[in-house]
Amino acid sequence: MRQNKKNERIVMRAFVFPGQGSQAVGMGKALAEAYPAARAVFEEVDDVLGQKLSAVMWDGPEDQLTLTANTQPALMATSMAAMKALEAEGVILSRVASYVAGHSLGEYSALAAAGALSIADAARLLRIRGDAMQAAVPVGEGAMAALLGLDLDAATEVAAEAAEGDVCSVANDNQPGQVVVSGHKAAVERATAIAKTKGAKRAVLLPVSAPFHCSLMQPAADRMAEALAGVEIKSPVVPVVSNVLAAPISDPAEIRKRLVEQVTGTVRWRESIEWLAASGADAFVEVGSGKVLSGLIRRMAKEAAILNVGAPEDIAAVRELIGA
Repeated sequence: MRQNKKNERIVMRAFVFPGQGSQAVGMGKALAEAYPAARAVFEEVDDVLGQKLSAVMWDGPEDQLTLTANTQPALMATSMAAMKALEAEGVILSRVASYVAGHSLGEYSALAAAGALSIADAARLLRIRGDAMQAAVPVGEGAMAALLGLDLDAATEVAAEAAEGDVCSVANDNQPGQVVVSGHKAAVERATAIAKTKGAKRAVLLPVSAPFHCSLMQPAADRMAEALAGVEIKSPVVPVVSNVLAAPISDPAEIRKRLVEQVTGTVRWRESIEWLAASGADAFVEVGSGKVLSGLIRRMAKEAAILNVGAPEDIAAVRELIGA
């Protein structure tokens, strides 16, 4: 932890918000039962979408929850319900956080938590985003694969070699030695074979329904540009570390621009966490379903305090961290 001139400890806290893959049947239910403000989030998202999404979240079936169009607003709703529960216990983001960041769709959760987007607009945008990303590429034509044990430069070279005229590029740089590539299925399959010859420990196709975060998503990016043009975006109460820049942004016009770029661009999560750590962040709070981001962060910010808030029993630890 850093110290100021009076020799007092300064804790820089980053609140982070998970993306697709963190969903689980039952997420957020305990928060809704314990906190009226959390329940109100799920009710608002249900009303906005004209769907009892909360019932799918809490009772399944799992194959309905994992549909991209459902997963994206569902994860945002869970994150925002957790934020409302924290607020009910006196943990106010503008007072306790230095930065927020979200992984892919989690960037919308981060923006909603920081007051840049309303919950209703975030839900609508994520439903549009999920539908558009799914529709951009016919099922079976695209794929994604995790290349484990290769750094970003090596993975980029693998993707370029595998392309052979098709699309194959880095979609996610998650942590040192964990890079995801995305594109045409044949090219991604070639990438898994090439990666193994380049020293990858493993190279595995991922169970996803579309090739996210590559140029094949351009139709979805165009759709998001239209959708975002009609939505009010305010300056966030704390800076948001952008996926595509791995640096903080606060200007509403830039936020809108970067959210469009994010659809086809690389999620630079490793660089985002490294930037936060280098800037002094020594505590990370993952808000929402699962602990995927915590696992990634733990390998990069080894000295940092890392907490999760996905259920009522998690809140006490956060209050202790901030001294509430």
